Amino acid sequence: MKKKKILFTVIVTAVSVLGIFVYSWRTGEVRLSSQDIGISAGQAILIDAHTGRVIYEKSADEKAYPASTTKIMTAMITIQTLEKYDSPIKQKVKVPPGAEGTEGSSIYLKTGEMISIEDLLYGLMLVSGNDSAEALAEIIGGSRENFVDMMNKKAKELGCSGTHFENPSGLFDEKHYTTARDMAVIAAEAMKNRRFRQIVSEDVWHAERENSDYLAFRNKNKTIRQFEGGNGIKIGYTENSGRTLVASAKRGDEEVICVVMSAPDWFNDAYSLMEYGFEML
Repeated sequence: MKKKKILFTVIVTAVSVLGIFVYSWRTGEVRLSSQDIGISAGQAILIDAHTGRVIYEKSADEKAYPASTTKIMTAMITIQTLEKYDSPIKQKVKVPPGAEGTEGSSIYLKTGEMISIEDLLYGLMLVSGNDSAEALAEIIGGSRENFVDMMNKKAKELGCSGTHFENPSGLFDEKHYTTARDMAVIAAEAMKNRRFRQIVSEDVWHAERENSDYLAFRNKNKTIRQFEGGNGIKIGYTENSGRTLVASAKRGDEEVICVVMSAPDWFNDAYSLMEYGFEML
């Protein structure tokens, strides 16, 4: 027994030095290293969506900037608040002044426009409307500041100690940050909600708007079209944060969630990780 234990230790040490495998003492698994999977991401994590078990990680606790993957939290807070107060998602609301002209990606909201919360959520998650994020923050939170407080409170409840939000959209701010591990926790929580899952898995959504020609929202998250079993959830990009992607896929009873951050080859990174995940489950 002693010889076998020594031999195993030598093997694990040797392959770790060679960069072939990484042994996780926490999970008791041998996993491929980032070099072997071939991902470009600076930070990454892959989890079993049902159990939260980590299948793979790379610098998962390193500070990173979430960009528009922030909107996962924005959508989750919105949906959970509606459900808490039994408020209809199809109700029409008036777009507040702070939403119009928001920097970055947009669904071109106009101040005073009447639009359903449902359409705002699809605009938020499919085409990454920053104006949708600002509108929802004011409508759901009563004020932008209060909504951001709700986001941070939820992050704390989930144990995401490496996360702090400054805005509902993900526009770059030095004080707006997360980690790959925290983002996986947030994503897993959001994906438990039936309404959220329905939204992020939609390919194209047709909004009902009276004074706008922008009605068809096509999901920018290509994983739902390109990866077998792809069912969500959000892409993100700013010049400062780089390319960030939270993706999920379900095959049979198995489901995985991956997060890649600071990832030049974001979609291929996600595909490699999720394929590996299904092989390991």
